[in-house]
This record gives sequence, structure tokens and C-alpha cells, in this order.
Amino acid sequence: MNTVACMLLLAGTAAIPPDLPTFQREVSPAILASRPCDAKHWRQIEPAVQHLALQHAERLAALDDTARIAALAKLADFIDRVRSAARDRPVLASGRHVIGLLDPDTGLGPKEVTTIAEAYGGTTQVFKKVDAGDTLESVGDAFLAALREAAAGTAPVTAVVLGHGLPTEIQSYHIRFERVADALIEGGARRAGGKEVDLGGLVLVCDDCFSADFSINLLDCITARCQDRGLPLAALPVCIAGTNRDRYGLADFGAQFVPHFWKDVVELYFVRRPRPKAVVLRNFFENVDNMMYGYGRVPIMQGTTITGWNLVDPALVQDPVVFVPLTDADLAELRTILGLPADAPLPRWLDIG
Repeated sequence: MNTVACMLLLAGTAAIPPDLPTFQREVSPAILASRPCDAKHWRQIEPAVQHLALQHAERLAALDDTARIAALAKLADFIDRVRSAARDRPVLASGRHVIGLLDPDTGLGPKEVTTIAEAYGGTTQVFKKVDAGDTLESVGDAFLAALREAAAGTAPVTAVVLGHGLPTEIQSYHIRFERVADALIEGGARRAGGKEVDLGGLVLVCDDCFSADFSINLLDCITARCQDRGLPLAALPVCIAGTNRDRYGLADFGAQFVPHFWKDVVELYFVRRPRPKAVVLRNFFENVDNMMYGYGRVPIMQGTTITGWNLVDPALVQDPVVFVPLTDADLAELRTILGLPADAPLPRWLDIG
């Protein structure tokens, strides 16, 4: 048995460790031996490779060591291909409508959304409980109505949620993921005359605690409810989560409450010059992700070059993540990689890091 195969065998019967540090130590070297990759890029996709492998851990564990290594390398290739296909999707751009939902109890103001969106030629609509006559329920309902209309229309839309969150809800307004799913499905079905639901033009950005968990719940709920209602699902929305699975979102508190993720977006794509013509998906999963990597970690320097990172405070680590919809061709490719039947059910979204 070769060294690479031994390393995977030591990972245990399931072959895919559920925690990232063990995966990095016991599995990643085997993948990289089969599929060399630039260290910075591997750092960005490695958690996505692990999570995709965990989704199919039982299937991977059934393979022999050589086949498992080959499959894991192909999963990494698959993630990279989907990243490349999605990289130029606009998030902030001319003609794009941006809907904002801001926490009611913090110093966040509409300019946190309007200023950057309008700098790229977009229009805006921001919801926040500020007036005495407003309630959390009324503002939440108005936001959901705006999402419903956005899904029913043809204009490209980005929704930005800044505040507090739980895996199951936008906590600031007690909006559960099922309500968001229903609003999007109702709007999408109306646009297509009840024939299908296509949410591929929508991007949802959540900068709050547990936003990756919320995104997964939302995407799975949309899929399940479309199936229950007999509605073909042409495409899910793109979801950008400021925090990875089971992670809290951090913020700076002072004169104003500023979530770290959105603060870095504003720094990179509003404050700094020159600005790009549009902010696209790769700006998030490459540049913003790279800037966020410094939270909770310190670089290891060799001269002026960063050669690695030391973890100093796990509580500060957010590691944002991007979820994109998969096409039927993508799903067919994934089934082939895993050796699954052509009709095997798979999630219609992919974590691309």
C-alpha cells in the first residue's frame, strides 16, 4: 500500500473527518499529492471540498483507497469548474436593484447599502424599523413582499441582510427561512405563469451569525417545497454567507455597529480606488474571502512573503462561503464522479468556498 493510501486509511472507516483540522492533516495531503494546487487557492476551496465529501461520505467510504483519492481529486476539480463558471455573476452592477434589510437596534443606516449600490449604478430599497409606527412584523412583511416582487420580475436583484441571525431565521425580524422560501417561490412561479421557478437572477447576501446554516436551510427548503407543489425548479438563487457553518458573525461596536464582512466589502469596493466596473461573485470568494481570513489568524512571514497562518482565536474566525445553483449537467457530472445512479437525488446547490 502506498503512502497516500495509508494516509486515507488512517482517517478511519468513514474516510472523511467531520472536523476541518483533521481533514487538513489526514486527507488534504493525499488530495494534493494527486492534484497539486496553489496553497492560497487550496486554502479557499479546501473547506468546500471537505463539506462536499461529507455530503457523500458513505459513498466515498465504500471505495478502495485509490478510487477514493481519485474521487476526492475530481470533486476538487468539479468545485473549481463551477467556481470558474460562476465567477463573473454580478452582485453590484449597473441596472441591478438592491434590497436591504437592516437590524433595527444598531447604528446601521440605509447608507450602508445605498451608497455602495448606487456607486455601481444600481437602485435601492432599504427596510429598517425606525418609525414609532413600525413593528418588527410590519418591516419583515414589507421585506418579504419586496423579495416576492423581485422574484416575480425580470430585473436582476441582490438582497443584503445585515444584523443578527440564527440557523433558522433572520433573527433581527424573526423571519424564518420557510417564509423567505415561500416568498421567493410565489414570486418565481408568478413570473413563469406557474410553469416553473427560476431564481437564478437573485443574489442573497447575509452578514449575520450562522448565515451559511441559514442559506443551506433556505436552499433545501426551496427545493423541497417546489417538489411538493409540483413546480419545476429551474435554478436556485446565489447565496453569499458572511459566516461559515456553525460560526458567529462578528462586528465592530462604537459610534456605529459595523459587521466585519460587510465592512470589508465596503472597504474593498467603495473606499479603495480604482473601483471595478461591477462587483462580481469572484470578488467575494477570492478578494473578500482573503481579507476575512485574517480574523482570528496571524500570518507567518518569511521576509515580505506570507508562508502560512497561525490560528490565535478560533472565536473570531468567520470564513465566508458562497453557494451557487447547479445545472442538470452539473448534477450529472457529480453523479458520474461519485458513481451514483443517473436518478440519484442530490442537492441542487454547491458550496464553492
